[in-house]
Amino acid sequence: MSKKPIMHKARKRFGQNFLHDLGIIRRILREINPKPGQHLVEIGPGLGALTEELLEEAGALDAVELDRDLIPVLRTKFFRYEDNFRIHEADALKFDFSSLKQDDQPLRIVGNLPYNISTPLIFHLLSFSGLISDMHFMLQNEVVDRLAAGPGDNHYGRLGIMAQYFCRVEKLFMVPPGAFQPAPKVDSAIVRLTPYETLPLVARDVKVLQEVVRTAFSQRRKTLRNNLKPMIDATTLETLGIDPQLRPERLPLEDFIKISDAIVIRQQEEN
Repeated sequence: MSKKPIMHKARKRFGQNFLHDLGIIRRILREINPKPGQHLVEIGPGLGALTEELLEEAGALDAVELDRDLIPVLRTKFFRYEDNFRIHEADALKFDFSSLKQDDQPLRIVGNLPYNISTPLIFHLLSFSGLISDMHFMLQNEVVDRLAAGPGDNHYGRLGIMAQYFCRVEKLFMVPPGAFQPAPKVDSAIVRLTPYETLPLVARDVKVLQEVVRTAFSQRRKTLRNNLKPMIDATTLETLGIDPQLRPERLPLEDFIKISDAIVIRQQEEN
């Protein structure tokens, strides 16, 4: 395994912090547990620290990388894998992950996600959840807490609710700033998102559910009555068994689904 250092200055505009702690890398690898024949996809491979371990275990990998200066570095470093290491020069926020699908093989997605795009990128990936068997990400610890939070938690909000609609969320372990170069000013954590094969809770219209959740959390300190007034009235909330005076962070996923379903039914009746 080559450990020769590669010179590339991390770019702030890409939110780059390169993982270099071999102990952390191998701990991540144990959690991912890649196997030959699986379809691995790495978002933002950087200098290839985790890529190297993934390729050694699985033998093949698709990588999505935005920084064009890193691409020749990666091609050179992993030249021996030839056609089994495929780099896609693209913005992961806009990338069509369904284009990677081969036969019925699900995607296993991994990545050290830039903190500045992690939330919109997760929402983008959730739209492909039916093609994905699992996702392992390095994220800012606060983002992982938001993904895993339940009702009543200060971190509970739109990101966690929608992630938990599609996936089982597991916070795996913390990663200190010193594991990166340059060291970020925040703690990081590893999270596993496992899309459900069969959703445990099903909304009549996921887009309406997303809009209800977004509207409910548009002003966190206001009640459901006030925030959702443009979409549903307090009386209807009460008939659903939901207290209109509650703040949105007190409401479980199933109640958000009740609200969105009631809106869909009303729209269908009006049409």
